[in-house]
Amino acid sequence: MKFIFLLFLFSQSVVFCQDVAPFIDFNNYFRSFKDENFHQIEFQEIKGFKAGDELVAYIDTRGNLRVYDGEKRTDVTPMTVEYQVSDHLLAYNIGPTLNCWDDGELKTLTYFARNYVVKDSFIVFEDTRFNSINVYWNKNITQLYQVTGDLYMPSAIGDNILAFKDNGDFYKIFWQGQIFDLGVWNGNIDFKVGCDILCFNDPTTRTFALFEKGNFIDVESFYMDKYKAGRGFIAYEDLNGNLIYCKDGKKEQLSNFSATFWEVKDDILIWKENSFVFAYQNGVKVQVANYQPEDYLIKNNILAFRNILGGVSALVDGKIQEITTQSNAEYEIYGNAVLVKLLNKTVLVYKNGKIFST
Repeated sequence: MKFIFLLFLFSQSVVFCQDVAPFIDFNNYFRSFKDENFHQIEFQEIKGFKAGDELVAYIDTRGNLRVYDGEKRTDVTPMTVEYQVSDHLLAYNIGPTLNCWDDGELKTLTYFARNYVVKDSFIVFEDTRFNSINVYWNKNITQLYQVTGDLYMPSAIGDNILAFKDNGDFYKIFWQGQIFDLGVWNGNIDFKVGCDILCFNDPTTRTFALFEKGNFIDVESFYMDKYKAGRGFIAYEDLNGNLIYCKDGKKEQLSNFSATFWEVKDDILIWKENSFVFAYQNGVKVQVANYQPEDYLIKNNILAFRNILGGVSALVDGKIQEITTQSNAEYEIYGNAVLVKLLNKTVLVYKNGKIFST
């Protein structure tokens, strides 16, 4: 009986963690890919949509805001609204009233909202009634700071971590529902935020430091000019121009050449040295191309990019997969899938080593 009960709980949790990969097909039907099949969301033409990994919000043909979580559609409001989505959350405002959709529940955050930002784990918003900045996280609202003059949003907001300065010039970090004190500084600190981690040049210790899991840790004894944060790791150029990858307290030099460019997002670090583009994925250095792609996208643990023929290829689990050679195809990443829309509105989805087509 205990096994059956646990299995029931697991099956219930899966319902609220569906994947979506939405698109509009050649018939103007609104569809999504899931479980190796293409599913219909709406039969009538919609007016627009915004999507993350686990949900898509859209305005239907009548102007209603709806949300689809991979399992069912939910009517949110029949009124014309502005809205934002992340991989897990939807926020929308009706005038100054700010509301959100979280795991199937609709709730009002404030009746006096102005600016707001939606990220994977939280919603940061201005409340003009109390002249405060608040964060909605884990179904609770926390006030970050209150000011007597003009309201201002935090300068560094990541997927589930943010840094801010209150009206007393005190820098603080919000992570996992807690606020951690950094110190007082009357200048600006350039934080680079990722997921569960951020890095910065600490003006009090004159070191290059990071914040992770509630701790401030010095990484280098000097300031670094270039640095970025991903999911649980940071990357930076040291004083000699070497590209350094730092995770769990361990530093690894990836390149001893001055990288022409480098970028960090989620789980992937990419860079160019000489005429080659490399990626660091799952602890392995992979040569992606011997040219610099015209454009690319990084999301989760996937790199999708414009290949040499003008089509779309992707780096998944250390392997390069050519999805199409048709030039000018549009592409997006949803969860662990790459969705490609060809010029004739045929849609290709690359997922779990397979290519699916409408």
